[in-house]
Amino acid sequence: MIARVAWLLARPGSAGAAASVLPVTAFGIVTALLLTVIGGAQTFWTWTDDDGVLYQALAVIALVLLVVPLVSLGGAAAGLSARRRDDGLATLRLLGATPAMVAALAVIESAVLALVGAVAGVAVYLAGVPLLGLIAFRGEALGASGVLLPWPALVVVPFAIGALAAVSAVLGLRQVVISPLGVRTRQEAPRLHWVRVVVGLAVVALAFGVMSVLRVAPSAMVFLGMLALAFGGSLAVLNLIGPWVIRLIASGQAKRAKTPARLIAARTVLESPKGAWRQVGGVAMTSFMAVFAGAGVAALEAFGTAGDAESELLMADIRTGILITVVGSFLMVACSVGVKQAAGILDRGDLYRSLDMLGMPVGTMDAARRRAVMSPLRITAIGSALTAAVVMLPLTGVTLIVAPASLVVIAGVLAAGIGIVWLGLLATRPVLARAASTAG
Repeated sequence: MIARVAWLLARPGSAGAAASVLPVTAFGIVTALLLTVIGGAQTFWTWTDDDGVLYQALAVIALVLLVVPLVSLGGAAAGLSARRRDDGLATLRLLGATPAMVAALAVIESAVLALVGAVAGVAVYLAGVPLLGLIAFRGEALGASGVLLPWPALVVVPFAIGALAAVSAVLGLRQVVISPLGVRTRQEAPRLHWVRVVVGLAVVALAFGVMSVLRVAPSAMVFLGMLALAFGGSLAVLNLIGPWVIRLIASGQAKRAKTPARLIAARTVLESPKGAWRQVGGVAMTSFMAVFAGAGVAALEAFGTAGDAESELLMADIRTGILITVVGSFLMVACSVGVKQAAGILDRGDLYRSLDMLGMPVGTMDAARRRAVMSPLRITAIGSALTAAVVMLPLTGVTLIVAPASLVVIAGVLAAGIGIVWLGLLATRPVLARAASTAG
């Protein structure tokens, strides 16, 4: 019974096919990138010399950096899968379906879409294995056999992605009311206190202190542990302070707004500062990492001038690793923005339909939506980069951070991050147009 109803609900709804294609594409990219990184990293564990340990540490860092946007993207795609069927689920509830059945349908659809995307991601990974094998580390290509994962991993990963989507959908249902009157999102008034800033500054100061004594770490393991502590604490601070700063600035923008688009954008952010932060949180992480990457490139440029062949080879390998990690993060951020925007449009479908009936052009709605994302994005990108610069200062000094190579990397990453978010907004405009024009 549930399976047949789920099949009927799988047809495109009022949001159009984009609401289904986006999460499937997102899960496909997640799976392909995850398999690619794991496949490349497995080669590093075959190296047992001293340099091999360094490569293994760098591979672990890359995997950790990709886990954060991967989990965020998986949750966003699962949330979109659940939200795109609000109307159908509400109708079933009015016809007598139990809350358990409605919840099961939402979870099943999320898991199925994730599984379809994951299988497609495996196919993309397999098709790209010959190209991945051409990537060179330590002066030699990894080889197709070196990056090809064993078949059990190719079977387990898609089901693990599907399980992630199911869990995310279950957690997301906590924010949904399933009542006899329908299915709707539970809205909670944002509660953000200035204490967040105090705690955040304290953590940044602690991270600064940890980085100050990093040079005298007694062992490599202690060094990596302290670095992870400072890095993880700083990223946590961004998630703590970010929503508060966004709310403060949006409050001022709402008071100074002189156009409908600016007013709607500011009010949208004030409605849920945490939601506005989640839209751009992935770029915050990549902006934070841009400072680390820029300082690392500047340091490698300095070492490279010595003419040491081994140092030059290591420099080239780290550049390759940075490029792969940044590109992977950006792809996940782009998909995350797309699915979160689509989910946000579906959540505000009634509002957009009301504005359309009042005569507001879709272009004005889209301008307000873009501003509600791009304004927090600029604040987030710059603030994250400055936070990273403060944390890195004791270890690298001002010289490496403001070196030309470092500034080029930082500027390039910031520009790419903003451009990717803009493309994500552009890709979801058809979803907005359809939601606004749908008869209520």
